Amino acid sequence: MRDNLLEMLELKQLPRTGWVRSKVDNPESVAAHSWGMAILALRLAPENLDMIKVLSMCLVHDLPEVRIGDLTPYDDVSNKAELEHAAMSMMAPNWLAIFEEFEAGVTEEAKFVKQIDKLDMGLQAILYQNQQGLDLSEFISSAKAKISDSDLLDFLD
Repeated sequence: MRDNLLEMLELKQLPRTGWVRSKVDNPESVAAHSWGMAILALRLAPENLDMIKVLSMCLVHDLPEVRIGDLTPYDDVSNKAELEHAAMSMMAPNWLAIFEEFEAGVTEEAKFVKQIDKLDMGLQAILYQNQQGLDLSEFISSAKAKISDSDLLDFLD
């Protein structure tokens, strides 16, 4: 049990690959991204959503990356879904249902969390641009393309 928890906590040390590739100095970890999503969800989630489910999705959606790495569209992602599902099944089978719900993106909670995932990336890109003078417009454009909620989109303008 302890080894399993220690493995999960390694997510705090896994830097986000997209930021590393873009030469961001001291890039956030995957766990920091999940925390950012949770903060955004607490602040922005519509009242009709199940907040426990939303926060759970925020916290576990990238957990498999501790085993498979933080894959980006620049990597071979042809079997990413299978690799993530297998990793989640082995690491945290008790959270597999919430992970699968997020991946399916069908419920209102999953749809919202998927947009929050992109919003966090876009906002983080804006922070890095302002702090480090980098051009991270590709991340902001990518986020905007995946967010359909106009209120959430407004945060990226």
